[in-house]
Parts: sequence; structure tokens; C-alpha cells
Amino acid sequence: MQPLVLTMGEPAGIGGEIALAAWSRRAAGVSRFAVIDNPGRLAGLAKSLGIDARIQEIDGPEAADSVWPDAVPVLPIALPAPVVPGRPDLRNAEAVIHAIREAVALVKAGRAGGMVTNPIQKQVLVEAGFKYPGHTEFLAELAGPGARPVMMLACPGLRVVPVTVHLSLRDAIAGLDAERIETAARIAHAALCSDFAIAVPRLAVAGLNPHAGEGGLFGREEIDFIAPALQRLRDEGMRIAGPLPPDTMFHTAARAAYDAALCMYHDQALIPLKTIDFERGVNITLGLPFVRTSPDHGTALGIAGTGRASPESLIAALATAAQMAAARSARKAGRAA
Repeated sequence: MQPLVLTMGEPAGIGGEIALAAWSRRAAGVSRFAVIDNPGRLAGLAKSLGIDARIQEIDGPEAADSVWPDAVPVLPIALPAPVVPGRPDLRNAEAVIHAIREAVALVKAGRAGGMVTNPIQKQVLVEAGFKYPGHTEFLAELAGPGARPVMMLACPGLRVVPVTVHLSLRDAIAGLDAERIETAARIAHAALCSDFAIAVPRLAVAGLNPHAGEGGLFGREEIDFIAPALQRLRDEGMRIAGPLPPDTMFHTAARAAYDAALCMYHDQALIPLKTIDFERGVNITLGLPFVRTSPDHGTALGIAGTGRASPESLIAALATAAQMAAARSARKAGRAA
């Protein structure tokens, strides 16, 4: 399989050091990647942190395999300003954006198996003129017409898909409707088939209200549009349970009954996932024509440059991207045959 491409992320954050730490575990089977970054920055970071890593510039991800055993494969980009850990510099914002553009171009051209994105500092990018709320919306535009991005968070034992994401709770409830639920469910169902090789996916859908509304006693959203949306999806042939009481659907026995949980808002999805496995959570963007994953954490400016950042979430994101790319490839080969 082709190597993955890993973006630089915010250079003043922990992206560089967790990339180096992930590569240092290559003997343990870390998925192969080429990182889009500044070679001098990475070399200096490795030296300051005492990481035994040689940096090797390459012309394209195709060269990563030959470099991987002995050096970190780097697709070089320039940084206009020196990097100080923990202190983002507006002058480097365009390089961060360029790394994302380059990764998308490589995966769309079929030169990389998928892309993994290191965390960005959104405020800095917005100040530099970036007009997107985050990675997901930017990737949707770069992907082109037809992209319908939906967030999935995954860890060993649980996959969750929030129908609404970065909104206040008041706005999330106001914006929730049958169409959004059905769209998210269809995209999640298709991804479980194509990206996770699950022939007949099982979805569990959380209600919005306590006890899933308890027959309208605690709210009518379940009656008025959640349950009707789920019935339409069942009529299409999907295996869907719900709407379920959110407080009883995430214990061990309950999780064994489904392949992914569809949740009504951000924290309803992320609290159980981060409680179950905080270190190995992975952010996955469904609905794109290419594979994209990311560590489920931020830039961690407060510990950047100290060597204290854990690479576990990045390693999990790399492994998930590799598994998804392999599943897509196998599915495509099966169709061709």
C-alpha cells in the first residue's frame, strides 16, 4: 500500500514532536508516512528533544518506502519565520495551509494512500485570512463538488458520529432536523461498508432528551422527527436501533450491539469516547473522496517542545488511515474483478 502523508499542523505546537516519536516506533509497526514539514525545524526539534532521528528530504511520497527504515521522509516546505514552541507566528500561517493543500493534492492524484493531519491553531489561521472554521470545511472545498463531510470519532471499542458538531447547545438543538439525521446516517453507513469493511453495518441512534423523551414527557423531538427519520432509513434497508436513551447506550454490553453510534450533539458523542480511551481517540472525516484522519487533540501549546506530548493518538490516526485506505483499495479491486 502507498504511504500516508502527514501534515505539519501548527509548527509551534506538538505536531513535529509526535511525528518524530511516531517514526521512532517504526519497528513496532507504525504505519508508513511522509511528513510535509520543514526539514531544518524537524532536525532541530529532534536534537533538542534527544530523539535519534535522521531527517531525509524526498521529492514525493513514492520515495518514502526506501527512506523509512533509516530516516524520517520529509516533503519539504519553507517557514518564513523561526519557530518558537508554544508561540504561534502569523507569518507561518500560509505554510500550514500549504501543507494541507499539498496533502490533498497528493491523495487526489493517487500518490498517497490517505492523509493524516496534525492539529492546527485555528485562531492564527483566521487572523491570516483563513475563512474556514477548521480542517473539515477546508477539506470539503478542496475535495470538490459532492463532498459531504461528516465527523466520526473512533477508539478501540467505540465509533461515534455527531449529527451537529461545533455549535452551542442551544444552536445545535435548533438546527437539528430529520434531514441532518438522515444525511449523517447514510454517510456513516456507507463509510462503515467502504472504509471499515463491515458488510451489514449496525447503527445505534441516541435520542436528544433524557430517557429519549420518555414518550414526550421530557420533549417531543424523538416523536416529531428523530423516530420518523430512523423509520425511513430502516425502510431503505439499514439496521438501526433507536432513538435510545443516551445514558444507557455506551456501557460495555450495549456497545457490543452496534458498529457506530449516531449522536445528536458534540458532547453526547465525545464524552463517552474520551472517557473510554482518551489517549487513542481518532478524528475521521467521512464523506470525502479520500481518506483523512487526525489525532483527537489540539496543538497543546502549553507543553510544546518539552517532549511530554504523547504520540498515541497520532499513531492510532495513522493506523486507522492505513486500514481505511486498505479497505477502500480492496473494495475497488473487488468491483473491478
